[in-house]
Amino acid sequence: MALDEHHTVKTQGVKRQLKTRHLSMIAIGGSIGTGLFVASGSAISTAGPGGALVAYVGIGLMVFFLMTSLGEMATYLPVSGSFSTYATRFVDPAFGFAMGWNYWFNWAITLAVDVSTAALIMRFWVPQIPGWIFSVFFLLIIFALNALTVKAFGEAEYWFSIIKVITVIAFIIIGILTIFGILGGHYYGLSNFTYKEAPFVGGVPAILAMFVIAGFSFQGTELIGITAGESKTPEKSIPKAIKTIFWRILLFYILAIAIIAAIIPYTSPDLLGGSETNVAMSPFTLIFKNAGLAMAAGVMNAIILTSVLSAGNSGMYASTRMLMAMGQSGQAPRRMGRVNKRGIPMNALIFTGIVAGLALLTSILGPQVYLYLVAASGLTGFIAWIGIAVSHYRFRRAYKLQGHSLDELKYKAKWFPVGPILALVLCILVIVGQDLASFAKWDIQAILVTYMSIPLFLFCYFFYKIKHKTKLIPLEQVDLEKTVVVTDEK
Repeated sequence: MALDEHHTVKTQGVKRQLKTRHLSMIAIGGSIGTGLFVASGSAISTAGPGGALVAYVGIGLMVFFLMTSLGEMATYLPVSGSFSTYATRFVDPAFGFAMGWNYWFNWAITLAVDVSTAALIMRFWVPQIPGWIFSVFFLLIIFALNALTVKAFGEAEYWFSIIKVITVIAFIIIGILTIFGILGGHYYGLSNFTYKEAPFVGGVPAILAMFVIAGFSFQGTELIGITAGESKTPEKSIPKAIKTIFWRILLFYILAIAIIAAIIPYTSPDLLGGSETNVAMSPFTLIFKNAGLAMAAGVMNAIILTSVLSAGNSGMYASTRMLMAMGQSGQAPRRMGRVNKRGIPMNALIFTGIVAGLALLTSILGPQVYLYLVAASGLTGFIAWIGIAVSHYRFRRAYKLQGHSLDELKYKAKWFPVGPILALVLCILVIVGQDLASFAKWDIQAILVTYMSIPLFLFCYFFYKIKHKTKLIPLEQVDLEKTVVVTDEK
């Protein structure tokens, strides 16, 4: 955003072409992915059915509060820079700078991971073709979808999400029928919830460990804040999408995990065998097979492929828009903030594509470098969530301190200040709890691989802080001026 002396946006240049249905499906798609289709089995195996449900309910509640916090800020100030812009304006420009660059880096590297994973999934059908060919092909498709128009991105995400939603709904219906013996011919009931040590296995440590898996499963829900800058009616679309997030999480995750736990005992080795590249062991595949669906593995392979490509598509969009916003605010090279006639920040898109391509190249040529790249982006999603919580806490306090009434807000976050404080505490717990065993053994390499994104974030923060001598903005000086975004809305 090009800022004048009054901090008003002269132009963002983007086109507001994302409709309510796009935003609603992006919100759903952000929370349904391989975490549900694949990792849910591992969660049940480790913590038991009760432990897995507690972990997903806890993180689901935290994500709900985070999204209402983000929703309040995004309806008040709908910009593509989202939480990087909010951190810059409501906390400290150095905090916004570090948030923006870390989030961009996270998605640029994750994009390379997604196209690599998609290539591995393709081996199910065509094992004779080298994986790198598919990786490059998928990267080019994702680039093209983002280079056309924002509407093309929105439509692609809409249909990707529709496929995932239909799959989960079909799974829930088939699962319930299987539990009661209507399909598959065996009555399960709820006996597996009390089998051996179930429902809680491994106690509190196991549940805390599952908080990490659940947290990664929900990464991407914050994308809705970035789409605000290109939403046709952000004041209506964002609250509508956010209001239903909690119920989607409840329906899709909690019900799906309860069904998996009811049909497959937590002791089953099959629950630990599922992965993006071994879809035959996905809990979804196993239950579809139990119900007598012979083509389950092939169908789930195709669905997981669309899920991975959806994540890559969203990642390209999120990183490009974040880089564009930072270019327009001067926190990145100015050329990154330029947009073309179609409202696409092509410079930011090309640069992100090149970085993702180089990361992909390291996965082929130097696996060790690739491992460190992936590790460096690992915790960035949780750092972004911390940024949302801190920004919203300060935004609301500054809003009241400067004499504004909450009735002026078009959308108000729930249970303030409980929401952002709970989210902040849980995010810190999840980050610290990533790999405590490596500290017990003092395994320096494991610590470095797990926690590398934290020193990278701190480096960005202190680099900007020292260079520009920024300070925490006093609440009475927080800039609450609504920006005037001049866009082409055709």
